Amino acid sequence: MVAPVVAVLGVLVAYPLGRGVYLSLTDATSDNVGRTIGVNKIPDSFSFVGFDHYVEILTGSGADTFWKQFVWTLFWTAACVALHYGIGLGLAVLLNRRMRGRTLYRLVLILPWAVPTFVTVFSWRMILADGGVLNSAFASVGMPEPAWLSEPFWQRTAAIVVNTWCGVPFMMVSLLGGLQSIPGELYEAAETDGATPWQRFRYVTLPGLRAVSSTVIMLGVIWTFNQFIVIFLLFGSTAPDTEILVTWAYRLGFGQTPRDYAGSAAYGVIILSMLVVLVSVYRRWLNRNEEAAVR
Repeated sequence: MVAPVVAVLGVLVAYPLGRGVYLSLTDATSDNVGRTIGVNKIPDSFSFVGFDHYVEILTGSGADTFWKQFVWTLFWTAACVALHYGIGLGLAVLLNRRMRGRTLYRLVLILPWAVPTFVTVFSWRMILADGGVLNSAFASVGMPEPAWLSEPFWQRTAAIVVNTWCGVPFMMVSLLGGLQSIPGELYEAAETDGATPWQRFRYVTLPGLRAVSSTVIMLGVIWTFNQFIVIFLLFGSTAPDTEILVTWAYRLGFGQTPRDYAGSAAYGVIILSMLVVLVSVYRRWLNRNEEAAVR
């Protein structure tokens, strides 16, 4: 019964993961991997080098680049997930109320999630370009026009803004579903006891959303930490200061000549290890909080 699932996971997950770990322990590049040219088949000629790439990335000549990107990746992840959750929760609370046109508002707010990401990013490129809609609006009211796509600070700001635009609808829909599962009697009882709107939000809404919030925040961290599409499509290779770990891993493996497959694989293993540790610590923290709440 489980054989088909095991086979699919083995082909799509286990083999690529194992191959990546193996390549990270070699000096594989596009010059020494096996390939076929016409009728000639060239075998692999790379060699095993152990943990040399990991040492090079973490403590060697590549350490400055790695740690700079690591710090920016952490800030990027924390800022985006905080904005996703905060804005998504605010919109979910608003849409959970009875109001005229509520269905229309829900449809409009979910559009950024329904539109393919590459379409959204390219649209934002036109909006943020010099002379684009946003800078033209700033100029019309006498405000300075930021160089969204060329200056490092504004590039990072633009990346966070675009990723927030793409990620808020998922948070909103998930949290809205959680809000609708909270019994209305709890709010009625709290209101009868004289609880203020803030107290009802703090002691009824947030605890009622704990299970949903823990899940969507964890997913948001994983997705944002590995968010390749937004940064790559928004800037291409013109914004080295906005590179996060996953985009740099791609650049090592596919954006240079010769392609550094081993270095890219080592980055991938490091990223996976970080996420495993991060999620494990997060889950333990949640479990401790749940146990403390029960007591």
